[in-house]
Amino acid sequence: MVPLKEDLIDNKGAQHRADQVEITYYTDPLCCYSWAFEPQWRRLRYEFEGKISWQYIMGGLLPGWNNYNDELNSVSRPVQMGPVWMQASHISGMPMPNRIWMEDPPASSYPACIAVKCAQLQSDVSGERYLRLVRESIMLNGKNIAQQNVLFEIADDLQREQSSFDADKFKADMKNDNGIEAFRSDLQQAQYRNINRYPTLILRQANKPAIMMTGYRPYPVLLDALKQVAPDLQKVQASLSADDYINYWGSITQREVDEVMNAH
Repeated sequence: MVPLKEDLIDNKGAQHRADQVEITYYTDPLCCYSWAFEPQWRRLRYEFEGKISWQYIMGGLLPGWNNYNDELNSVSRPVQMGPVWMQASHISGMPMPNRIWMEDPPASSYPACIAVKCAQLQSDVSGERYLRLVRESIMLNGKNIAQQNVLFEIADDLQREQSSFDADKFKADMKNDNGIEAFRSDLQQAQYRNINRYPTLILRQANKPAIMMTGYRPYPVLLDALKQVAPDLQKVQASLSADDYINYWGSITQREVDEVMNAH
């Protein structure tokens, strides 16, 4: 975890209570370690509901395979991504369809990033739910989220869940410049702070130093980062049963249930 100078963090949470911890979450729908981190991230949001606020910044993990080279993981072509996903699944316990990188590899993560931004243009709630649905689409259902028809299907599913979400407007924003412009702003933020690994979280509280946490981390490390920013912050709820937690989220993996029930 890295302390950050206050002037590096945009104070976009002016509408939030001063005692809340604000979290800027840099991620990508195609990032296997962001999916691996979902159990910890969901647990934090559940246990500190109302005490934290957050915004998602799409990082654009995979522009395309031409000239792509991930030196850290030795990946320069799709088939090499499979072992990375296998390792992330093994470390985290989250399901990941690594065979997609041999059978139907996504050409880019940019379309899914733009899709999340299009959903966010309607509301933060829609943006968050769309991000989860697009992750589930590839990680649980093995669908290629670089394809427009898949992204449109997810929007239709979201409209059935949320009457306030307009799938037609979403599709229009995918075709005009609205989604691209919102995504471009996210890319600029990530580049400005030299963030190129995901997940990366910046945690801050008003008028206090911020902390950056990069990469997949177990829950105690995430909790420690939160406590460094806000030492007096207390949990507001803990799950009484697995059923309570499942009902709270709706769609959930067994690993996510195990996380909050301390079974993993």
